[in-house]
This record gives sequence, structure tokens and C-alpha cells, in this order.
Amino acid sequence: MPVTVNEIVIADIGGTHARFAIANISDARNIAIDREVTMECSAHASLQIAWQAYARAIGQELPRRGTLAVAAPVNGEDVCFTNSSWKIRPGLIGEKLKLDQFSLINDFGAVCHAIAALDAIVLDHVCGPDIAAPEKGIITVLGPGTGLGVAHILRSGDEYTVTETEGGHVDFAPHDELEDQLLVRLRKVHGRVSVERVVAGPGLQEIYRLMAQLEGSQAKQLTDKDLWQLALSGDDAIAAAAFDRFCLCLGSVAGDLALAQGAQMVVLAGGLGNRIADQLPSSGFKKRFVAKGRFQSMMEKIPVRQLTHKEPGLYGAAVAFLREHGQ
Repeated sequence: MPVTVNEIVIADIGGTHARFAIANISDARNIAIDREVTMECSAHASLQIAWQAYARAIGQELPRRGTLAVAAPVNGEDVCFTNSSWKIRPGLIGEKLKLDQFSLINDFGAVCHAIAALDAIVLDHVCGPDIAAPEKGIITVLGPGTGLGVAHILRSGDEYTVTETEGGHVDFAPHDELEDQLLVRLRKVHGRVSVERVVAGPGLQEIYRLMAQLEGSQAKQLTDKDLWQLALSGDDAIAAAAFDRFCLCLGSVAGDLALAQGAQMVVLAGGLGNRIADQLPSSGFKKRFVAKGRFQSMMEKIPVRQLTHKEPGLYGAAVAFLREHGQ
């Protein structure tokens, strides 16, 4: 299949999955994404091998332009993934992946580009005032997945700036005695405990095991995937209670980030964010989000939205290419 002029290859590479697709770009609001393939990162030894496997999977030569959105800091040095063994050397991307023109961005930077381009079309109300995104000011974006992605958008009328951060690695701050015990438990394993240890996908295991211990019960030996299914089903009381606590902690972290970044809106994203979207409004998330002492009344005025786009990382990767290189 020949490559058309407006086609680019886009990749959203996380700690567990790597998603590849072809984007046909008209403008930032008219991007068609197809030939999407999702791979387990652990199934391939390197990005280059996975890239070649993607070309074989869709049966065509890949465009020589593209964007890589990665779940790691992007600062001009080698990209070392927090939750994967892959490594990317920016200076070799063109040669290894056969790209004449490319963008390399953080995965949550890509999510921010998608939000900025699509705006209210893909944002559902979670809590706080049900109002539109601010025309000026900061939108905090965070999302639990294998890790916890954090970034923000600074809007100024029709213009915007994306700032990629590693906010998922700030210190975890317990809110009550149970979370004090959770911190002690995690500190024995990790030393320093970041919020990502608690409010990313694997964090549910730690909360569940603590709660089982407190109940004098034997924790079931489950994979993260199976535990999440059990917790969301409500069929197991301890797993369900662990999920409730997860939502409380996520609310605390989201509120802390909103305070730190001066947000006028908060958007929840990430694969796990979409999975828990239906349960979040009725959970303790809102209570913890606004529980900021003397600033509670200010927090109550901040709208929280859920990003509903199925592949914001891929869409945002295409938008980022357009902004950096033009059509």
C-alpha cells in the first residue's frame, strides 16, 4: 500500500503496551487514525524491532515522518522508560526507524495536545461545576495507568502551551491512619514512596493486601488485571474496599496537583482512568479532591472532567507533529 502525502506514523509507547497507527492529517481537528496495532512491550526486545513488526502487521512500508509519544521524560538525553526495559536514543531515531522528520514527546504531553485540539467534544463531567474549559489559564491533566502521567495545558485564547512533567513521582502524603499504614508498608519495599506507587494500576494490589491483612484475611493471589476486574465487579468486599480507597487517594493527588499548578480545570485521562470513569463520580474522589483545609471553597469551584477519547495519545501525537513541523 503506498504512503500518501499527509500520512504519518504515530506511536504511543507506555510501560506495558505500545500502540502504533497511521494518521492522515488535514488539520488539528481533522485527523483520521487507522491501521492501529497494539503490542505488549515485553513481546519485543526493542522499539526498532516492534516498529518493524508493526510494518509487517499492516503490510506496508511506513511513512518517513512521525511522532513517538513515550511514557518517560523527554529532555534530549536517552529515553529510559520507568516501567519498561526499552531505551530510545534520540540521535539514532531517524536512522533506526527510517524517519526523515519526527517529533519525540512525553505521552501525557500528547494527551494534552489531544485535549487542546478536541476540547469539550471529549470531556465528560466528573465533579465540580459543569462548565466549559477556561479560555485562559491552566488545565491540569493526570491519568493512572501502568504509572501515573501528569502534565498541564496553559491556554491563552486560541493559543496553548503544553508542559510535560513527572508529577507522578512527587511524594505520597497519607490522609488518615490507614494510609499511614500503607505508607509504612510501601516504604519497606521502595524506601521513598511516590504517588505513582499508590494511584497507578499496580497500586491497587498494595491497598488490597493491606486491607486483607487488617481484616485478618488471606489476600488472593491475583494478577493486577484480575484484581481490577474483581474490584470493579463488587463481588469481593475487600477488593471493592481497596478500590474505594484508591479513588480517595486519587482525589487527594488530583487536588494536590491542581493546587500546585494553579489549575482552572482538571482532566482525568489514561487507560485506567477510562475504565473507572463510571464509578468515579459516586466514589469518594470528590470529597478528597476538595479536602484542602482553608482552600476547600476554592477547590469546590474547579471543574473535573474525564477524557473519553479512545486513543488520545495517538491523536495528540499527530497534533504535536502538525504543530512542530506543519502539514
